[in-house]
Amino acid sequence: MAPEPFEVSITEAEIADLRDRLRRTRWPEPETVDDWSQGVPLAYAQELCRSWAEDYDFGFAERLNVFPQYRDTVDGLGIHFLHVRSPEPNAFPLVLTHGWPGSVLEFLEVLGPLTDPRAHGGDPADAFHVVAPSLPGYGWSDKPTTTGWGVTRIARAWDTLMVSLGYQRYGAQGGDWGSAVSGALGEVAPERVAGVHLNLGSVTLGNFDDPTPAERASLEAQKEFQRTGRGYSAQQATRPQTLGYGLTDSPAGQAAWIAEKYWAWTDNNGHAEDAVSRQQILDEISVYWFTASATSSARLYWESFTNFRDKVTAPSGLSIYPRDITRPSRREAELRFTDLRWFEELPRGGHFAALEQPESLVEQVRGFFRLFR
Repeated sequence: MAPEPFEVSITEAEIADLRDRLRRTRWPEPETVDDWSQGVPLAYAQELCRSWAEDYDFGFAERLNVFPQYRDTVDGLGIHFLHVRSPEPNAFPLVLTHGWPGSVLEFLEVLGPLTDPRAHGGDPADAFHVVAPSLPGYGWSDKPTTTGWGVTRIARAWDTLMVSLGYQRYGAQGGDWGSAVSGALGEVAPERVAGVHLNLGSVTLGNFDDPTPAERASLEAQKEFQRTGRGYSAQQATRPQTLGYGLTDSPAGQAAWIAEKYWAWTDNNGHAEDAVSRQQILDEISVYWFTASATSSARLYWESFTNFRDKVTAPSGLSIYPRDITRPSRREAELRFTDLRWFEELPRGGHFAALEQPESLVEQVRGFFRLFR
């Protein structure tokens, strides 16, 4: 079967229902601290939800529909994907994979420069044909109805998709879950995957008896993240169904659950909107709300949370952003990535590189894949 063209749409009735739910939110009392240490402060949660109901343009569908989108059945599951072909005849195929709490909307600012560098002040020799699928259970891909849709199966599905689109040799790129899927792609299809580039290098830290100051600082940051920032993943990896009832029913709950990560994981000066715009945050929250995918997206943690540190033997590249949740040194990264061809530490940015630092990420991807064209 050929992929079917697809466009995202939301109805006025869906928007009206959201606004009604937001206006009827039963709010908790304020936090008993003057910071974010207990979670999203009440005042910010209320302001974000007020903005979502009253100011937000609900234009994420139009912003996405600028690009060609399709749905196809892969391994029995309906998969949504963007397929943006370059005008350059020798463009290199690339599959981009998002993570949680993201979506293919993360890539809106990088799709043009990646696929048409000539039109964006770049070298046409760096052009890519880009395929950007929505993970199973995320966005407009189907929600799995059985167990087994973990990282390795997703990687095999991505390979099937790329081959079906005519790409016998291609690269893979991703952050967050996209880093796990991209790394697995190199293992399940080594004859086709030329290289994998990641903007999350999730590795075990503290392996050396002579740590550098930077390694010590990264280890301390990792310990603090384990102490105060891992609650969301423990819940999603163990009881995603229980969590989903509240998030699927309450837009205020869904908004707070996601917005906290844009505060915690971006390179900001104390406010998430220093790093990404409120529109971008609400765009991402809206994807989860209108597709009712809080539960199905969280279930990927239940399926595959330990896969983040599987060995990667494919030719690999890492771009380390200073406010990401894991920041290994090169020698720490090489313990997991056994054929590391590219390693760069960037001066600005966090976990959501495509949103926070799109120009930097584009240059990193271009630079790495020049090694394989």
